[in-house]
Amino acid sequence: MSLQLPVASYRLAGLTVAAAVIGISVAGASASAPQSSGASARQASPAAKPTARPPAIPRTPDGRPDLQGNWSNATITPLERRVNGPLVLTEAAARAEERSTAADLEARDAPRSDDGPPPVGGVVRNSPNAEPSYLEQLWRGGGGTVGGYNTFWIDPGDKVLRVDGQPRSSIIVDPPDGRVPGYTAEARARIAKAAEVRMQFGEYDHPELRPNAERCITSFGSNAGPPMLPNYFYNNNYTIVQSKDSVVILTEMVHDARVIRINGVHPPARTRKWFGDSIGRWDGDTLVIETTNFYERHGFRNSWENLKVTERLSRRDARTLNYRFTVEDPTTFTAPFTGELVFNAMAPDQLVYEYACHEANYGLEGVLSGARAQEREAAKKKTQQQ
Repeated sequence: MSLQLPVASYRLAGLTVAAAVIGISVAGASASAPQSSGASARQASPAAKPTARPPAIPRTPDGRPDLQGNWSNATITPLERRVNGPLVLTEAAARAEERSTAADLEARDAPRSDDGPPPVGGVVRNSPNAEPSYLEQLWRGGGGTVGGYNTFWIDPGDKVLRVDGQPRSSIIVDPPDGRVPGYTAEARARIAKAAEVRMQFGEYDHPELRPNAERCITSFGSNAGPPMLPNYFYNNNYTIVQSKDSVVILTEMVHDARVIRINGVHPPARTRKWFGDSIGRWDGDTLVIETTNFYERHGFRNSWENLKVTERLSRRDARTLNYRFTVEDPTTFTAPFTGELVFNAMAPDQLVYEYACHEANYGLEGVLSGARAQEREAAKKKTQQQ
């Protein structure tokens, strides 16, 4: 995995606020008590309690919730739940998970205990926790024993996902076990055939065999989506720009933009787009987005041709968007699955930067050059043995 540094910054959209004012009138009432023994008395009815006002949310001039601004969905909560775990964590369990992650981050940032060269082949990093945090396990998988980025380069978030105040153990909420359903027999056969084709080539034979993210085509993971998911490394940031007829979601990783046409119609199935074709409609104050027509090289978890993702974006308050998605593909998954996330507003002084990936992508050149060097070394040894 290569590292690309932002070389320029720009702000695409400021957060615009159009406050919705809701007027509530409470009528007082009085009643006269019946007269008794020639005396009259007036008894007032108890004062009615004012109706609680719903939290005001910003709105556009046409009255729709204003989704615009810079947002982040960074979290330490995984997509899938641990086996037999509850969906909603106790506050104590959530704080323990956050402390565990913080300890792993601090350990990765600590200076080395010696000044010698790193051991050949690397070494497994020790975690200060009895069980490494979820993020530590991910980073070990990415960097292996030779290591990856230290904490200077990463910004995965440091909080457990909380949806409507509930600390969550997974993004997936349905099926009830919080796990992605298994593949169908058709999908397993398709995946095996694709792997067989790839085995005809060396992993580093040419650039087209490398992952899209390594080639600066799309993000690793599913940042742009849909569904839009955190990558647990960095740049989990988005800018949303909204008009009456369309909504644009720009993903910092890797500067990808989805244009959602309000009340649009999908093109024929033969028309394919990298991030699918997204059309939207308003269901009350919720923006419902349906995406189909995905491109073969960028679907979701080996699904693309018959993939449909339905997203629901709603503004919970001035600083929070609730995000819910459902993934469907009966030819790939044995059942649909649904997840929930929160997008938090970035601070006013924080910007979404240009992710200048190609300009600094020395990583791709490096892995291909390294493979050619290994081939030359292997050929040299073979000649010496003859």
